[in-house]
Amino acid sequence: MFNYRHLYYFWMVGKEGGFAKAADRLGMAIQTISAQVRELEKSLGHQLLKPAGRGVALTEAGQAAFSRAESIFQMGQDLVDAVQDAATRRVVRLAVGLSDGISKLAAHALLGPVLDTPDLKLVCHEGEFEQLQAELALHKLDLVLAGQPAPANPNLRLSSDRLVASPVDWYGPEALVAKSAVDTFPKSLEHLPVLLPTGHSVLRSSLDQWFLAQGLRLRVVGEFEDSALMSVFAARGLGVFPVSRLGADDVGLMSGVRLLGRCEGVDEEIYAIRSHRGQHHPLVQKILSHQAFQGR
Repeated sequence: MFNYRHLYYFWMVGKEGGFAKAADRLGMAIQTISAQVRELEKSLGHQLLKPAGRGVALTEAGQAAFSRAESIFQMGQDLVDAVQDAATRRVVRLAVGLSDGISKLAAHALLGPVLDTPDLKLVCHEGEFEQLQAELALHKLDLVLAGQPAPANPNLRLSSDRLVASPVDWYGPEALVAKSAVDTFPKSLEHLPVLLPTGHSVLRSSLDQWFLAQGLRLRVVGEFEDSALMSVFAARGLGVFPVSRLGADDVGLMSGVRLLGRCEGVDEEIYAIRSHRGQHHPLVQKILSHQAFQGR
C-alpha cells in the first residue's frame, strides 16, 4: 500500500506546477515535499514528474496518477461536507424498493405526496420482488412498491395495501398516432410497432390476456423493464406503448407524444408493502393516507 500523504503532496505539486509553489501553498520545505514525491514514485515503480522550464510537468504515468488523485481528494472533501450536513441537519430518510415489474412513471406519481418534504433523502432500490421482501423484513427498506401483495408468511411479518388500480392507455409519437387514424383502436395496434413491458411484469400478463381477447397479432419491436425508459424510446419514434393513467402525467411532459387509445379492462395494480416497524414511518403513513383519500 502506498502512502496517501505522499499522494497528496504529489497532487499539490501537479496542481501548482512545481515544488516551490506547492511548498509555499503547504507551508513546508521544498526538500520535504520532493522527498515524499520520490517515495511515491518508488512505491509505484514509475516516474511521475519531469522537468519543464522552471517547474515540472506530469509524465504519462503521472497524468494517470494525478487524475485518480483528483477523484480521491474530491471524495475526501465530499466526505467532510456529508459529515457536516449529517451533524447539523435533520435528514428525513425514506428507503423505497421498486419491484422491477411495475411502472416507474406510476411509482413516481405515488411518491409525489412526500417529494416536497424538507431535508428529504429519498433512496430508491430496484430489484426482484423476493429480494425486496427480504430487505424490507430486515428493515433495510421502509416501503416496497410492487404489482402484487406480499404472500402470507408469518416469519416476514409484512403488510400489504393496494394503493391504486389505474387504467392503462396507449400512447405514441405523433407521426405514428396520426398514421393510425384511419384504423379503429385497438385493431390499429396490428399496423404499428409496439413497445411492451418485459415478461416478468404483472402488467404484461394482463396485456397478453387482453391481446388474446381482442384477437390481436402484434409486431413487438422492444421490451423494457423500465416504463420511463420505454416512454423515452417511444418519444424518439420507436413505437407505441402502454402506460397506466397514473403515470400518464409524466408522459405528457414529453413533447411529441399523443394518446392513441384506451385499453378498456386492463388496470395496473400497485401495492404498498411494509414491515410492522416501517408502518410507523411518517412518510410511509403520508403516502398511504394520501392514496386512501384519493380513492374515496
